[in-house]
Amino acid sequence: MTELDERSIDCPYCGESIQVLIDSEDSGQQYIEDCQVCCRPITFFVQQENDGSLYVSVHDENDAF
Repeated sequence: MTELDERSIDCPYCGESIQVLIDSEDSGQQYIEDCQVCCRPITFFVQQENDGSLYVSVHDENDAF
């Protein structure tokens, strides 16, 4: 069964804090999800740390990472 982790992130466009569900199986993946407030595309990068926790970074579509 997939574990979902609820996170609060700040939209890189409008700055609003939004709640998102992160799938633990997305570790090592990059994907795009629209902001629930301004509807602009947020790029998510999910990585699993050595201790098993998930690291989530968010970027606008023009950021290079």
